[in-house]
Amino acid sequence: MPSNIEIAQKAKLRRISELAEERLGISEEHLESYGRYKAKLSLDYVDSLRSRPNGRLILVTAISPTPAGEGKTTTTVGLADALNRIGKKAIICLREPSIGPVFGMKGGAAGGGYAQVVPMEQINLHFTGESRSPTTCSPRLSTTTSTTATNSASTCDASPGSAWST
Repeated sequence: MPSNIEIAQKAKLRRISELAEERLGISEEHLESYGRYKAKLSLDYVDSLRSRPNGRLILVTAISPTPAGEGKTTTTVGLADALNRIGKKAIICLREPSIGPVFGMKGGAAGGGYAQVVPMEQINLHFTGESRSPTTCSPRLSTTTSTTATNSASTCDASPGSAWST
């Protein structure tokens, strides 16, 4: 079986505006685009739906991933695919992923195998491309540097021009 990244990179992506129009009847004017493959719905469009009957919500949360890594996203994508296959109009809404994938502390946030959201690289770096990694990395780097300097104060060279001087 190909790896998750191999499957993701072979996927033929379609523009989100085409999918929104074709599958849900949502025109491009109601989308706030984040490139070709990601978008948010405008609040005006969401407000325009108030007079329609409510749909059904299935909330997928708090799943411990299997040893193979199937967790919430894989389950959510697979469920939506299955519902669409039997003729239901199903869409998914994902929150931004945790920053664990960026720092290599956990698996990706885009699902896996043939039940994943693509482009996975962009999703793992956050939907809109505004990665929190630099802002999260900075405090971690600062703490690490401070701890190292404190713990090795007797060997720390803080003379002008050294790596530790400011």
